[in-house]
Amino acid sequence: MSDPAITIRPAQAADLETVVEFNRRLALETESKELPLPTLRAGVAAALADPHKARYFMAEVDGEIAGQLMLTREWSDWRNGDIWWIQSVYVAHDFRRRGVFTALYRHVEQLARTQPDVAGLRLYVEAHNYAAQQVYMALGMKPAGYHVLESLW
Repeated sequence: MSDPAITIRPAQAADLETVVEFNRRLALETESKELPLPTLRAGVAAALADPHKARYFMAEVDGEIAGQLMLTREWSDWRNGDIWWIQSVYVAHDFRRRGVFTALYRHVEQLARTQPDVAGLRLYVEAHNYAAQQVYMALGMKPAGYHVLESLW
C-alpha cells in the first residue's frame, strides 16, 4: 500500500500551537533541551505574523499535520542574493520515513528557484545526526565546509 499524497502549505496563525509543540519536541529530541514555552510561543507567533522574520511551511497527510519546515533569509554579498536557511524541521513520529521532509524540501527548493534574488539553500544539522545528514545529501545538499560558531545571550 502506498502512502497518501503529501500537501505542502504556508503556515497560518491557527498553526501556532502545532508549531510550538513541534519545535518543543525538536529541541528535546535533537539536543535534549527543554525550551521555555512562553519564549517559544512568542517567537513562533512573531514569525507567523511577520514573513520577514521567518516563513513556516506545513506538510499535511489526509488533513493531518505531518511536519514543518521554517525558512529564514541571509543576505550574501558574495552572491548578491539571499540564502534561504532551512530551520525548525520536524516530522511527527507517525509520518517519518514516508517522504514528508522530502516533500517539504522539494517545495521550498522549487519556490527558491523561481526567485531571481535567491542564491541557494542552507541548513545546519547536529554533527552526530548522521541519519539526517544522509537524507539531506540524498536530496542533493553538500557539506558547506563551515563550522557554525555562536555567542548567545
